[in-house]
Amino acid sequence: MRAHRVLALVAVLAAATAACRPKPVVTVPVVTTPKYPDFVRPALPPSFVNSAAAVGEDRGWAYLQSGDLRSAEREFANVLRFTPTFYPAEASLGYVELARKDPKAALVRFDRALEGRQNDAASLVGRGQALLALDRNGEAIAAFEAAVAADPSLTDISRRVEVMRFRGAEQTVERARTAAREGRLDDAIQAYRTAIANSPDSPFLYREFGAVEMRKGQTDEALTSFKKAVSLDPSDAASSVQIGEILEGRNDFEGAERAYTAALANGGAPGLEARLEALRARTALARLPPEYRALDQAAQITRGDLAALIGVRLASLLNAYRRSDAALMTDVRNHWAAAYIFAVARAGVMEPFDNHAFQPRTIVRRIDLAQAVAHLLPQAGARNPSQVRAWEAARLRFSDLSTSHLAYPAASAAVASGVMKAASENAFQPSRPVTGPEAIEAVSRLEALAGLK
Repeated sequence: MRAHRVLALVAVLAAATAACRPKPVVTVPVVTTPKYPDFVRPALPPSFVNSAAAVGEDRGWAYLQSGDLRSAEREFANVLRFTPTFYPAEASLGYVELARKDPKAALVRFDRALEGRQNDAASLVGRGQALLALDRNGEAIAAFEAAVAADPSLTDISRRVEVMRFRGAEQTVERARTAAREGRLDDAIQAYRTAIANSPDSPFLYREFGAVEMRKGQTDEALTSFKKAVSLDPSDAASSVQIGEILEGRNDFEGAERAYTAALANGGAPGLEARLEALRARTALARLPPEYRALDQAAQITRGDLAALIGVRLASLLNAYRRSDAALMTDVRNHWAAAYIFAVARAGVMEPFDNHAFQPRTIVRRIDLAQAVAHLLPQAGARNPSQVRAWEAARLRFSDLSTSHLAYPAASAAVASGVMKAASENAFQPSRPVTGPEAIEAVSRLEALAGLK
């Protein structure tokens, strides 16, 4: 009994001593310069304000931003032990893992926190940082964007997304360009599609994409890309030229002309003016009857053919010759070249016969062409009248055409001017039928003399 009393007394004395001993004070660091300024502290749910969980969360962030990761982890873990639904502590543990450079573990923590509140901005920012560290940039951008949507005050995160998108687009474009240079067209196409998805309002991407599609033989797709580039940037001359080339290749001359004209208005490209003029000529030719378009292949031409050729190519000269009295012709009304026949007849370049018949289907001989040329020379050479007089005064010698022939003066002037040529041994060959190419060549020389080309 005595021994029991002694032990009890010792226990009482020990308890009294322990009660009198001061309790250890927990020292929480005062953070003036955060060690991790990019970390976003989770906001406290209203129901937890002034709670023990909130106090533990405060202490944990003080330890975290001072660099004491072990103490921070202990505080956040204790909060979760007593309050498992307190998702800010879970997100905070994610930031501890980020500080330890363990993005995989951090990602697990942030995902758990987001199960408690899907639009928690701090958890979304942390998740984005973890994904970024894991080189999952696309998912990181999505997480950051969701964070900004949840909390628009995160302007730094918003700017970061813009920079990431820009850098990502640059890298993607460079991959696309490299693949295109190396001839890996499928890879280039895929990379350009990705770049366009990330930056759908960049006209240069569509222009470069269209060029790759052209190399791939995908002209329909390329045309769509070039048109998109021009819709985004109407001053994009290069894309307009590409549109023009595609449409010209499809014989859509009017569409090609519009595209080239737009390109020219925005600076154009070397030689574009000449290309546009040639296209306009093709456009005009395409509008003409098929009989006219076949003249360059004709083994021999008719009076109606020659009238059309002169009427189309030398219309301005005919207007200068136009007379007030209209020629009466009885056999041209239903002819395909009727309008041109009336024009040359009114100008006196090719007149009807005495019976008022033009005979549009009669074969043209070289002497007939010479007479038409002689009628046109004065106006074609109007810039140099003395030269015209010299041509008309020339008395060239031909082995097969005497100077007494009624058409000799016309033949001499036509050859002297260079519009027509004599054959071998100085023969004029007055009765030989004129071919389509020969007539076209003569009219082209008249155009040149008149300064029309």
